[in-house]
Amino acid sequence: MVLGIVMLVVTTLVNITSVRLMARVTSFGVLIEIIGVVVLIGALFLLPHRSPAVVFTTAGSTSTEPYVWAFLASSLMAAYVMVGFDSAGELAEETHNPRRTTPKTIVRALTVSGLGGGLLIIGALVAAPSLTDGKLATQGLAWVITSTLGDVFGRLLLCTVAVAVFACTLAVQTAGARMVYSMAREKALPFHRTLARVSPRTGTPIAASIVVGVGAGLALAVNIGQSAIFTALSSLCIAMLYLAYLGVTGPLLVQRIRLRRSGFPAGVDEDGKPLFTLGRWGIPLNALAVAFQIGMAVNLIWPRPEIYDLTGNSWWLQYSALLFIGAVLLVGWVWSARRHRAHGPITLAEVPSTASVPAVQAPASATATVEA
Repeated sequence: MVLGIVMLVVTTLVNITSVRLMARVTSFGVLIEIIGVVVLIGALFLLPHRSPAVVFTTAGSTSTEPYVWAFLASSLMAAYVMVGFDSAGELAEETHNPRRTTPKTIVRALTVSGLGGGLLIIGALVAAPSLTDGKLATQGLAWVITSTLGDVFGRLLLCTVAVAVFACTLAVQTAGARMVYSMAREKALPFHRTLARVSPRTGTPIAASIVVGVGAGLALAVNIGQSAIFTALSSLCIAMLYLAYLGVTGPLLVQRIRLRRSGFPAGVDEDGKPLFTLGRWGIPLNALAVAFQIGMAVNLIWPRPEIYDLTGNSWWLQYSALLFIGAVLLVGWVWSARRHRAHGPITLAEVPSTASVPAVQAPASATATVEA
């Protein structure tokens, strides 16, 4: 807990000091992380204990239960990994040529995280000394690395994990601070005047960065004396992300259907080239995205005791996702209704200019990749 809070203090200081410093630190973290993952995958596949065909076995699934439940449980890993690409959108205002850079960044982040994560899982299953003694379940990938590669080389590779954790913390906090800032700029949050300020000296939203850092520290401190909360929080956060994604793809699908005859208005990017469009594939792919996100949200929020209540006797932990999401929706609805009655709907004229935010070359690319 102490080390985690110290790290949050450092990442908060980096966030409020300089956009350029944040971009450089995150880019360095991405480089170290990718090098570490490539070396680790290569080492695991070079020291196999079994064939990669192990991924096609059904060991551990009993004949009394449908295999679909095991599949849904294993799909949680993909749900945890395939997130973070939204950071490219959060940092688009601080990136040169965002219409061209951001889509490529999203594709790159998903490709790197999906391919790297998949190969890492297969490599661990191939190289693990045993799949049945319980150590893989209790000690995880760190046990596979040190037992297969030795204490010295294995711990050196685990150092890259520490760098990745730091870089990921910085990336998540940066994206969160920009999200708070952008919502406050549109007067969608309490204390929006303070949270929407950008320091003229550093070019960073200092108040928003501090709020996110303090909030993360409080979420970490909650685990003192009740470590099971950490697992529940991890799943809950990912479930909230999928609901946020659904909040984009759902309305977009409705708009696509409404404009299916005329199509979206034409436009050009920073280079004068026509904007990318999915054409006739837009509606089916958008519908597939909505269906996938609904399915994953239900899968993540489902109150499994194995995911949300490792103690086995805390009903509020088991149903924490439903309770928290319900509370958030209720508070959000009350605040939105109150603000609408007091001030009316937000118009574009009310949103202040962001010209004071300095542009730094491609922080979104590094941040989205390391977070994913």
